[in-house]
Amino acid sequence: QVQLVESGGGLVQAGESLRLSCAASGRTFSNYHMGWFRQAPGKERESVAAISRSGDSTYTADSVKGRFTISRDNIKSTVYLQMNSLKPEDTAVYYCAARPMGLSFYNYWGQGTQVTVSS
Repeated sequence: QVQLVESGGGLVQAGESLRLSCAASGRTFSNYHMGWFRQAPGKERESVAAISRSGDSTYTADSVKGRFTISRDNIKSTVYLQMNSLKPEDTAVYYCAARPMGLSFYNYWGQGTQVTVSS
């Protein structure tokens, strides 16, 4: 089992920044690819960013490219999402997730953290 706990959400104004953190425990963190997802009210969950086990490969959705950056610290067992130039449409609950080697889907999820961006 892997436990994931997100933090860092909050209420900000458009154009401001937030950094989300996701602390993992329970298994060897570096064995897991990590991802950030978000879900806005009435919308489907969408992938925001992902990072490989070593951190040398990342993916960022087109909707946030150039504004959001994913990173990880395998010593601290934590993955981060730096969010700059936030827009009202970034308002959502943000979740981190873990995908172990050999699986094509994320099977561990955090409880989510709310990000609200006011205009």
